[in-house]
Amino acid sequence: MSEPNHLIHEKSPYLLQHAYNPVDWYPWSEEAFEKAQREDKPIFLSIGYSTCHWCHVMERESFEDEEVAELLNDSFVSIKVDREERPDIDHIYMAVCQGLTGQGGWPLTVIMTPEKKPFFAGTYFPKHSMYGRNGLTEILNQVSQAWYKERDKVLNAGEKITEALQTQLKTTESGKWSDDMLDQAYQEFRSSFDSRYGGFGGAPKFPRPHDLMFLLRYWKQKNEPTALEMVEKTLNGMVQGGIWDHIGFGFARYAVDEKWLVPHFEKMLYDNALLAYTFVETYQATGKDLYAQVAQDIFTYVLRDMTHPEGGFYSAEDADSEGEEGKFYLWTPTEVEEVLGQEEGALFCECLDITPGGNFEGKSIPNRLYDTLEEVASRHELSSIELKERLESSRRRLFDAREKRIHPHKDDKVLTSWNGLMIAALARGARALGVAEYAQAAEKAVEFLFRRLQRKDGRLLARYREGESALLGYVDDYAFLVWGLLELYEATFRPRYLREAIRLSRDMLDLFGDKEAGGLFFYGTDGEQLLTRTKEVYDGATPSGNSVAALNLLRLARITGEPEWSREANRQLEAFAGSVSQTPMAFSFYLTAIHFVQGESQEIVIAGRRGEKEAQEMLRYVQSLFLPDAVVLFREEDRAEELRELVPYTAEQKMMEGKATAYVCRNYACQAPITMMETLQRNLT
Repeated sequence: MSEPNHLIHEKSPYLLQHAYNPVDWYPWSEEAFEKAQREDKPIFLSIGYSTCHWCHVMERESFEDEEVAELLNDSFVSIKVDREERPDIDHIYMAVCQGLTGQGGWPLTVIMTPEKKPFFAGTYFPKHSMYGRNGLTEILNQVSQAWYKERDKVLNAGEKITEALQTQLKTTESGKWSDDMLDQAYQEFRSSFDSRYGGFGGAPKFPRPHDLMFLLRYWKQKNEPTALEMVEKTLNGMVQGGIWDHIGFGFARYAVDEKWLVPHFEKMLYDNALLAYTFVETYQATGKDLYAQVAQDIFTYVLRDMTHPEGGFYSAEDADSEGEEGKFYLWTPTEVEEVLGQEEGALFCECLDITPGGNFEGKSIPNRLYDTLEEVASRHELSSIELKERLESSRRRLFDAREKRIHPHKDDKVLTSWNGLMIAALARGARALGVAEYAQAAEKAVEFLFRRLQRKDGRLLARYREGESALLGYVDDYAFLVWGLLELYEATFRPRYLREAIRLSRDMLDLFGDKEAGGLFFYGTDGEQLLTRTKEVYDGATPSGNSVAALNLLRLARITGEPEWSREANRQLEAFAGSVSQTPMAFSFYLTAIHFVQGESQEIVIAGRRGEKEAQEMLRYVQSLFLPDAVVLFREEDRAEELRELVPYTAEQKMMEGKATAYVCRNYACQAPITMMETLQRNLT
């Protein structure tokens, strides 16, 4: 093994993966940029993450190669960045790549001046040119020659790209939002919907659960059955396909085909959090047990495999094991029968499409795309219940056998933003499914974040690993955690979570708010000042922090009755309305906030004693419903003062005649207090 490079003292699993490359990597640091200026060399910037398959490929082909290392070490200063630790850097240089090439992705490759001004960008490059892709060695030689022989052209290109970048990323069009945006987005989703397999567009297919959240709300508000049909078709297609881990649960990152059959096998915390949330909401909307079961299975996976002993959640699991993509997840009939025996093995293989020829490089990805369980049960003269019981018994035995395989790498860093999403999902699951353990897991994660990822002055940090907390939190950290806290309040009704949501929202506005144009910058006023400060509103793999923040502010306005939150929410929405109106489908979570404004507002306060049967029945009933436009509060009779300090209007919402009492306000008009469960049910259906 070669001597370690400058990454050896980092905490990021991605950076540590490259610590023994012969390339003399530096982390993003003043030391690296000072070296580049001192030695008059351009910067070679490589951005990726630890569970990225093509990042691994480029490392094996190029960064572990002595010839490439010599080129980089002689003519460049090489910097490695973990995009999950430094999304601020990634956002800026990904925009450069997309502007120059029309596409993006990871690994992201950028060459720039020592002043951080980019003049070349791309994604994956093989070592030598092949299959129509330029080779890294050829690129490095060409850039090196240009740097020394045509320096003026290189610097001029860097200046022009930087100016264009600053203009592009600072430009968000304000305006007035309208209900038309919702209808336009719905029509765009409808026209791109794959009616055969679910999802939108062709291969590759990404889950994008926030699109489904939008469609659920559109169905609810507009009474549009096709919107719900698109949601159900997509969720069912995903669960039947290989993107769902039928043995150990959890969703993979995306499917490379239109059927959801062949996944890119990495599993990300944020995908599973957002999908769990969506499955829970779809269960609330439809009452179908399948959706509740899938949500519970996701939670099983996360709590079993992705949870730090102190309660935070890990980031991701790799696609590769033993150097092969998907090896951990693939099966042959022989392997199945070795575990289950011939009869049970054959039945399992028939149900999960595990065949001698396989469906992925000679082996099989378990899936249920072809025969329904009812069809298999009929062929074997079994009831559906009997078949499901046998399959579940077999699945558990196969899971135990699979556990003995070499596992994919786990990225065990804890990110505040993604933990916020998981907290929101667990809290929503606890509410809708009545599973107290989910609320307890969410509470434990919150305690972890406040203990490990919050400075003494209250400033959130972005990443924790192996005892080290680092990096000032970004707007996503604040917005996603506040979302989780609001969900957790409505799951536990502990005023502390509402108080923390209010505090962090005020801090967020101070640190990230654009006082002139509205909206929130991605990094704070106290953060490292990069080429420009961006304001993200486009919804990618996760919803944008700006959109989540807008919905949080609207919920706080509704919960507290404080006008300041309404004003801030309106500024937030208007700051991006012009941009959103051009292609509403790309901003589905922003539209979810619009739904909340446009929908039938509901404030529901239950007054009662914690643990008392009648109060618990009322709370459980309200929590079980799909009420996306409602906020729910519990005025605990013995601790009413704590809530009144945060929500003054609850002062007079007391128990009537010693009975648990519901106060329901709809569309800014309040109904008479309700003490009968039957009356509450009539009022909310």
